[in-house]
Amino acid sequence: MRFAVAAVVILLLAGCGAATEPPQPESPAGLPRATAITVPSGFRAEIYARGLTHPTAMAFGPDGRLYVSQDVGTIVRVNPGTRRPGVMVRNLPTPLGLAWIGQRLYIAAQGRVVRRTLAHGALGSPRVLVSGLPFGRHQQNNIAVGPDGRLYFGSGSTCDACTEANRRSATVLRMRPDGSGLRVYARGLRNAYGIAFRPGTSRLFASVNGRDDLTDPNEPAEMLVRVLDGARYGWPACWPSWRDKRMKGSCSGVTRPVAYLETHSSADGIAFATGDAYPATWKAGVFVALWGRYPASSRGKRVDFVSLPSGRVRRFARGFAHPLAIAFDAQGAMLVADWQRGVIYRIQRNGKP
Repeated sequence: MRFAVAAVVILLLAGCGAATEPPQPESPAGLPRATAITVPSGFRAEIYARGLTHPTAMAFGPDGRLYVSQDVGTIVRVNPGTRRPGVMVRNLPTPLGLAWIGQRLYIAAQGRVVRRTLAHGALGSPRVLVSGLPFGRHQQNNIAVGPDGRLYFGSGSTCDACTEANRRSATVLRMRPDGSGLRVYARGLRNAYGIAFRPGTSRLFASVNGRDDLTDPNEPAEMLVRVLDGARYGWPACWPSWRDKRMKGSCSGVTRPVAYLETHSSADGIAFATGDAYPATWKAGVFVALWGRYPASSRGKRVDFVSLPSGRVRRFARGFAHPLAIAFDAQGAMLVADWQRGVIYRIQRNGKP
């Protein structure tokens, strides 16, 4: 995959299957049902927006509208029911991360982090906060805003498995909103793509895509990790075994993952449910978008749920082509951006708007 590679322990959720209950009322926006998406009983899937080109990240702005990065170099703004998103920014080098602090939008792109300010319905001129970051096989990924007001983002490795020349490769980086104080927060993370804080806590989690060069096609696992300040997660000398559910190689001092994810499924965007729209069962962990690197296999092309702290994995939704980004809207519904189809799906409980 061009962004990442990951893996997932799969427990088929009892009752998970195509909805068989009678049709439910449409959402207030009149969104059409997404019949291709299979969700657990009691949920429904709708089409939130169409017409996107390779969406990579989503974030709601201070105006309540959804902003989406696309790997063709643009930031677009969409409303429920959108068929032709409005382009707000052009000519970005592969933007993969978005985060808002007040009126300011932070964009992680290839080798840099850029800030733009929303004013009068437009995103102003760019201010490059950090540049010269290493990139190659991977680059700078999703951004999360911490309870400390700082920005955290993955900086992927430039290679599959090697000794990096730049200490900021294969890390999670932290910086202040003005770009100062940039430092390595955690290391040994081949490609920390999805990143999110658990609501109401300072606990940071990331999905990590594993190496591709092992001769066994069923190794290694990809993983979900809790990102700790100063921790080391093993890449490239130590890797997570999908078969044995343990770390292998030269692993002294390595922090273990929270969950071993299915080999080569490419775990990407992650998000925690917000509000009270989802039952407690689905709020005791984190959702992970699995890109699905191998079309002929069962790997990926779905959204899974990882219970915390157990690391138990359940299937939540499937039927996507290549799901990449996840977010939750103001009503507490999940949005899933399908990179290949250019569609954003909305998944909500029946009876909720």
